[in-house]
Amino acid sequence: MKTMKLLALGLLSLIVFAACAGDPSPSPVVPTSEDPTPPLSSPAAPTQPEIMASPEMTSAQVPTVVSAPLTGPLVEVVTSGLDTPWEIVFLPGGELLVTERSGNLVLIGKTATRIQVPNVEQRGEGGLLGLALDPDYAANNRIYVYLTSLENGQLVNRVERYVFKNGTLSDRKVIFEGILGASNHDGGRIEFGPDGYLYITTGDAQNSDSAQDITSLQGKILRITREGEIPEGNPFASAVWSYGHRNPQGLAWDAEGRLWSTEHGPSGAGSGYDELNLITPGANYGWPEIQGEEEREGIVSPVIQSGGSVTWAPGDVEYLDGKLYFTGLRGSALYVVSLDGEKIAGFDTFFSGDYGRLRAVRLGPDGYLYISTSNRDGRGNPGADDDLILRVNPNLLTKP
Repeated sequence: MKTMKLLALGLLSLIVFAACAGDPSPSPVVPTSEDPTPPLSSPAAPTQPEIMASPEMTSAQVPTVVSAPLTGPLVEVVTSGLDTPWEIVFLPGGELLVTERSGNLVLIGKTATRIQVPNVEQRGEGGLLGLALDPDYAANNRIYVYLTSLENGQLVNRVERYVFKNGTLSDRKVIFEGILGASNHDGGRIEFGPDGYLYITTGDAQNSDSAQDITSLQGKILRITREGEIPEGNPFASAVWSYGHRNPQGLAWDAEGRLWSTEHGPSGAGSGYDELNLITPGANYGWPEIQGEEEREGIVSPVIQSGGSVTWAPGDVEYLDGKLYFTGLRGSALYVVSLDGEKIAGFDTFFSGDYGRLRAVRLGPDGYLYISTSNRDGRGNPGADDDLILRVNPNLLTKP
């Protein structure tokens, strides 16, 4: 789970990359939307982004000594040559395990190895997305993945569990299914919370009305057990934990156990309205009834939102020492939100445009932030070495 606790584990010996100073602008000035949505009358004709061939994948070696305090530069490259990496987790030995949207797990340690996950349908924003380790992974080697598949011509999303051992997958089990998919708005983040339950973000699958329907699994944050059962305390006696979401992308818990989530705002005229939300069980977060600063009785407004002239298109979110760090896809930046309890005390933008589209962010056991680019997802301008995993020293993320 994403918490402030750090583990004293072995880590990657990394190749130094050109360090960049923070961008002085408070937010990216990008007034176009992240995911132009095709008309709902033609969902059977999704657009497949062009996937460019990745270069040869490279990675660095796992060291045996971890230095403290943080002495590394602002930014280093951990791995290059990835194909749209979507999620990053750390294994107990210090290796990284990364999902590529095209359907591969990538094990990154002394070498980098791709392992194909079966039955993945990469279509638009769908594919192999979220990844989480079982809380008892050290004993049972279980991993959970969120993926898009094709069933009888219909895109669907589900959570599967595997045993991952010696670089191979076995003991496949479908943990949770019935989540409709689409070429856009598939959600896909999965994280174990401090309560030991698995939280899942789902998009509205291009059907905005489903977000307000508490009997639907679309446009929700879900909470289930490791076996896919409904825990006691879920507000609707179903998997639904909160509703009224358009396309939630990130999940993180702060030091007080509060759950935060990033979410893509609407497309079209007046784009933007991306959100950072504080999640409470049973709450309605408004899509498609309200957006931006709008308020309505019985609906929770975002803690902070981008406004109509700026698009963050936020990816994942991570918490560290009183701050939330979230990535921007269309915004192509790292956003840092300083918290004062449940309120926002500050907002800063870093790396605006420096590395292109940013998606995953994970706090490493060494105290650094690990961030993936997403320039090969059909919406970016990939460089020769894309996509990358970057290691960022949070102590050097300062404004002049």
